[in-house]
Amino acid sequence: MQTFMKKSPGLAAALAALLLASACQTEDKETEQVKLKPKVEKINVAPDFVVEHLYSPSENKKGSWVAMTFDDKGRMITSDQYGSLYRIDIPEIGADTLAAEPERLALPGDEWKNDTTQTKVGMGYAQGLLWAFNSLYVMVNHRGDEKFEKSSGLYRLKDTDNDDQFDEIKLLKSFEGQGEHGPHSIILAPDGQSIYLVCGNHTDVPEMDSYLLPANWDEDNVFQLIKDPRGHANDRMAPGGWIAHTDSLGQHWQLVAAGFRNTFDIAFNDDEELFAYDSDMEWDFGMPWYRPTRLLHVTKGAEFGWRTGNSKWPTYYPDELPSLLNIGQGSPTNLVYTGNAKFPDKYRNSLLAFDWSFGIVYAVQLERDGATYRAKAEEFLSGTPLPLTDGEIGPDGALYFLTGGRRLESDLYRVSYKAYDKVKEKAQGEADLTEEMALRKRIEGYFEHAPDSNIVNEIWPYLNHEDRHIRYAATVALRHQPLKLWGKRAFRERNIRTVTNAMIAMAKTGHPELQSVVLRKLMTIDINRISRENKIGVLRAVELALYRMGDLQPDIAKRLADYFDDAYPTTDNALNREFSKVLIQIGAPYAVERTLSLLDSAQDDSTTMMATLTNSSDLILRNPQYGMDIAGMLAKTPPAQQIYLATALSKASTGWTPELHEHYFKWFYDAFGYKGGNSYIGFIDAARKLALEKVPKDQFAHYNTISGDSLVAESGNKLAENIVPPKGPGRNWKIDEAVKTVEGDKGERNFEQGKSLFGAVRCASCHMMQGEGGAIGPDLTQLGTRFSVHDMLESIIEPNKVISDQYESKVLVLKDGSSVLGRLISQEGDVYSVSQNPYAPQVLKEIPKSDVTEIKVAKVSTMPPGTLNVLNEEELKDLMAYLMAGGNENNPIYKGE
Repeated sequence: MQTFMKKSPGLAAALAALLLASACQTEDKETEQVKLKPKVEKINVAPDFVVEHLYSPSENKKGSWVAMTFDDKGRMITSDQYGSLYRIDIPEIGADTLAAEPERLALPGDEWKNDTTQTKVGMGYAQGLLWAFNSLYVMVNHRGDEKFEKSSGLYRLKDTDNDDQFDEIKLLKSFEGQGEHGPHSIILAPDGQSIYLVCGNHTDVPEMDSYLLPANWDEDNVFQLIKDPRGHANDRMAPGGWIAHTDSLGQHWQLVAAGFRNTFDIAFNDDEELFAYDSDMEWDFGMPWYRPTRLLHVTKGAEFGWRTGNSKWPTYYPDELPSLLNIGQGSPTNLVYTGNAKFPDKYRNSLLAFDWSFGIVYAVQLERDGATYRAKAEEFLSGTPLPLTDGEIGPDGALYFLTGGRRLESDLYRVSYKAYDKVKEKAQGEADLTEEMALRKRIEGYFEHAPDSNIVNEIWPYLNHEDRHIRYAATVALRHQPLKLWGKRAFRERNIRTVTNAMIAMAKTGHPELQSVVLRKLMTIDINRISRENKIGVLRAVELALYRMGDLQPDIAKRLADYFDDAYPTTDNALNREFSKVLIQIGAPYAVERTLSLLDSAQDDSTTMMATLTNSSDLILRNPQYGMDIAGMLAKTPPAQQIYLATALSKASTGWTPELHEHYFKWFYDAFGYKGGNSYIGFIDAARKLALEKVPKDQFAHYNTISGDSLVAESGNKLAENIVPPKGPGRNWKIDEAVKTVEGDKGERNFEQGKSLFGAVRCASCHMMQGEGGAIGPDLTQLGTRFSVHDMLESIIEPNKVISDQYESKVLVLKDGSSVLGRLISQEGDVYSVSQNPYAPQVLKEIPKSDVTEIKVAKVSTMPPGTLNVLNEEELKDLMAYLMAGGNENNPIYKGE
């Protein structure tokens, strides 16, 4: 590349203009600092903070680091995601030198120390590390193999002979689960005497000694179950991801909370309250059951409602806790509390939440509010690309963080406050808790108490408390007490909220003989004269009785249908969702017609969509891999409320007429025209097929046709198209190897396969060829007449090297330290107008010029690297032939000339 640039820099820039829908130039020579520290220059950080690059594990063949901790000598210990543990000395803040070369820790089982050709690992593959009790705790995430024999579990490492090397490895507890949803982080408890750990939803809950969340969990959703059409987490059932507490020896284990999807990290604040940063399922974007990444206040016994497929609980259910802050799309990897940081007070009382996908660290400030908190957040640090993995506050009060994961480029950074030496020690003292927090904690203290009617008397009034977290704690405490101590009292109760919470607790006991009396008790409440919140409570209690307590007696089903008759439909989306699935479950004769009447009018999703900290459009250009998917979805977002109602109707067996069926199945045809996450088409098609199972056989062909069968590919997961996916096997193509492969074969190439691959690897999403394709990037029809095979391959394989300024994006750095990424379209008047969505370039975001402190050229192309890595040799040659021929099948290249 360097030789080529010396000979013809203009050609390289012109080629970049043809091949890339770009977000950056590769060089910025405005300052000497950029030349010296390019890894730092790409990072934006809050005012008055300094970022230092300390070490690059990947450049030094030390793997991709994903976990860190500091030992009692101030040294950092880290782990390669797929390799060994390392120990590294950290230079002082502001020192001119980088970190010293790390020491690979020698451990029993290692075979590399005396023979460098050996790669067997004694300890590593960790996604969680903790130095405590003069030991190193390691959360291994792995299935044992020849390279590393140990499997997932919590291990304790000790140095028993004081030679500064670990010589004892003890397994404290093994876990069934591994991979990106396996065992994750470990943290020290506030008491300094025990530890907490978190595991993702692909990790089985092992047997515990005690359970703060009662262990009789279930799916608890009568909605038509459709598991992920692409197979993700289809065998993972309740309770999802979980948090546990254990002593330093790993002898006593307690389940603290569950219902997470895939929380990587947890953190305590100064109030000794626990928090988690949980992930979304990006394939569900646009679906009514989609939940964004979110910050959670994890109280004792908390349940957060993750369930497989489309059965995730909405956050308004009274038997789960809500999110503290919905952040938006992303991949959470780390959460750290800054209480010990030498930062200004604003940032010293913050949670720092790391997002791997889009390279953002959010600073979340908490304010006590009743039994929980209010949260506000801002961007503290960001970079493009910046795949954030782990972070810790070091002994010097600075923030240290890692990038990497999935074998990506890995680096170690430090963030320090410019005036760190002037930051005063934080005042220590007891937390000034609110009355509601103190009350909640008192109630939580009853969770493990022996059966006691006095406890029932104590907690009973709090089933009707105005604070949701107190009501939840009281309900969990009630579930921990035997039903015989409170069942009769529940049936005598008259307060609506107390009744619904008591019936929820009773329904979760699962006693079939109590179903009819539970439902009769609930039907004493006038459903038409209570608040929205109480209606949701009644509907949830009914649903749990239906799900947990066996088959419904016909006479009770009729009574329920009559009870709800005048209440449905409503003008509230959430209520309509809950009514529809319950009424369809009990076979209410009016359920189908009334639900179908909502299908066309259900356009406004605002009452059920969660408000998020980030706008999806702000994320598009931060990550080429995920950003283009977001761009496509935002261009034609599905109507979530309609999808919910249509899916609910797919379960209905009665109440249909030919006219209703005609109306219903035509809806699916239109629904295939929207763009959601990767599982969108599969979910819609699965609901369609479930509904078709219930139509008369002689009408199946007709409804199958009008519902869009011809639109869907055989797999059911995508729309039918004339594009054949690459057969592979692919490889990690390098420029020289790819050039040799293409230029070494002058035989006749396959035009149709080349054209199909042009679409299959998504070239056509952004570029035109012979008048067809996208308009985000330049037309490629004349590409082969101007550039060589080497030039083209170089720009495709390494898209960030040279990129035309006519497609570059800008980073607008704002006064608060956050940034906006997009193409700067206009600078007229008092605002900058920025286009962020390549698929909807006309949609502009306006930013007041007074808020902008700096404008920089972005550092990443929207054309992702690795485009060719799915292709085998023949496929590579056919695609390149198609590009060189400019999409012309009469080109001599197809005649072997």
